[in-house]
Amino acid sequence: MKKALLLWMVFMSISVITIAQKIEVYPTNWWVGMKMNSIQLLVRSTTDEFSSDKVTINYPGINVLKTHQFTNKNYIAVDITIAPETVPGEVIIQCMQKGKTKNIKWSLGKRKAGLGTEYAQGVNSSDFIDLIMVDRFSNGDETNDKVAGMRDQALNRKEMYDRHGGDLQGVINHLDYLQDLGVTTLWFTPILENNMDNRTEHGYSITDHYKVDARYGGNELYIKLSNQLHQRGMKLIADIVYNHFGSYHFLAQDPPANDWVHLWPEYTQTSYREQALFDPYASKADRKKMSDGWFDKMMPDINQENEYMANFIIQNSIWQIEEFGIDGVRLDTYTYNNLEFANKCNQALMTEYPKLTIFGEAMVHGVVNQAYFEDNNINTPFKSNLQSVVDFQSLYYGIIPALTQPFGWTDGVNRLYYTLSSDFLSKNPMQKVLLLDNHDEPRFFSVVGENAEKQKIGYQWLLTCRGIPQLYYGSEILMKGFKAPDGLVRSDFPGGFKGDEKNAFTGKGLTDAEKANQELVRKLANYRKKSSAITSGKLMHYVPVDGLYVYFRYDDNQTVMCVMNTANSSKAIDFAKYDERTEGFKTARNVISEYQLDVSAVATIPAMSMWVLELQK
Repeated sequence: MKKALLLWMVFMSISVITIAQKIEVYPTNWWVGMKMNSIQLLVRSTTDEFSSDKVTINYPGINVLKTHQFTNKNYIAVDITIAPETVPGEVIIQCMQKGKTKNIKWSLGKRKAGLGTEYAQGVNSSDFIDLIMVDRFSNGDETNDKVAGMRDQALNRKEMYDRHGGDLQGVINHLDYLQDLGVTTLWFTPILENNMDNRTEHGYSITDHYKVDARYGGNELYIKLSNQLHQRGMKLIADIVYNHFGSYHFLAQDPPANDWVHLWPEYTQTSYREQALFDPYASKADRKKMSDGWFDKMMPDINQENEYMANFIIQNSIWQIEEFGIDGVRLDTYTYNNLEFANKCNQALMTEYPKLTIFGEAMVHGVVNQAYFEDNNINTPFKSNLQSVVDFQSLYYGIIPALTQPFGWTDGVNRLYYTLSSDFLSKNPMQKVLLLDNHDEPRFFSVVGENAEKQKIGYQWLLTCRGIPQLYYGSEILMKGFKAPDGLVRSDFPGGFKGDEKNAFTGKGLTDAEKANQELVRKLANYRKKSSAITSGKLMHYVPVDGLYVYFRYDDNQTVMCVMNTANSSKAIDFAKYDERTEGFKTARNVISEYQLDVSAVATIPAMSMWVLELQK
């Protein structure tokens, strides 16, 4: 442990910063009327130590239960309860420094109206998510491109790992475009402060859990964006990270004790082998390396078994939802967490916000592996309460092989069929988040060999299959790139920045193929909004035959037939073969082309194409 502590001291020495004397309290504020009315305040002084752990709060309804001191005397933890009858106001917290009483102001607010209806309302299969990297979408305020005092002053759009200047105002400026495209929900990679030396464009190295990065516009602008979304009937997803934070976070630079992050005798990265967590033959060493190893050298791995650190993360997660009006939560690097802690934090969120949607990133290989981390039907000693996951299996072992492999017993579109047929493992398959690409995956257009017809099939599948479809910004206009390295899949959205020759918001400079795919997404996404069969209906599919895959979305009011031909030749479609779903219908309207087919006749679908047909009587 001495060696580990020495290495930790060396690690902390990477930065020496001068901070004016002040005392901070986390959470920075709270609200009356919360179900979580027993909280733990972490009080931190940036200079003078606290003389004792004595803390006094003389505010009606607030009771101090217990205080805690640490080896680092700059911290005190204070357990308080907030009675139901407590009124909002400014709370004075009194503590001792150098034998003198210090008064600290702490705000207790009134909860916003509309819980479960205007915020924390959940995201479901009727929604269409757009995943946006704010730095790469649109620069709406050039005055915040560089912020004095922040470490990363890089601003160069020609360098993929420098900042490019996108911000929340840029998103606000283009809400009309997003809504017209059919998007109902926005999900940003983390927008909390990342005051790191470099690589701050992605947002996953958080250095302050209570501040929206000033280069994005700060807390007030994020609240403004949230309000505008809700006024439009749209929703907001927060990307929350339980697993780690940035190395310049104050809890890394100046921890209350040396057990707030996982320390190793030397830098130890996670094995990325999730199998160790459920493998009945796994060693303890492999389990520990998977869960306690660091995701990256600049991302200390949080020790979630430390009750104070755990409280900090749980309370902050609730704070973000309440402060910013969040509707759903995506949990980053979910498989690397202490899963018992993750269950505890998830439950705290669901107790406070019963309609909230929570889905996790489980970037694993194998349907069973993925199901282990979500609410499932598997009999295992550990049971996850995570509502759902990003469905990487339907990507890796579904739509990608369907469009890139020749048809075979276990290849081509049969892979998609096999993967979907394993939905019995999951409690909530309709809550799985479907994707073609994201900030960590190659652009789908590149994966399918820049074949525009395959891209169209991909989007028709995305918008009609079970689950919640997720777009990655720019893929609607055929943005491309392989992740070698990952910066190549994080290019700027055309038209979001001054001087762009191409503008995807207006259509200026787009090729015919780019316009056609954008229009397909727009038309089908908006059709989808009004389709009860797709948004809440059942799924029935037929065993693929010679590259032809047929599935139906249906309910009592509507039937939608989806025909995917992945073969290199045209195929005959005899509607009578699917009479379990087609019987009683006379025509089939292609919702993209508007072309009508006679259900009593045999139709021919061209090679490598897809139809989305609404059946009509």
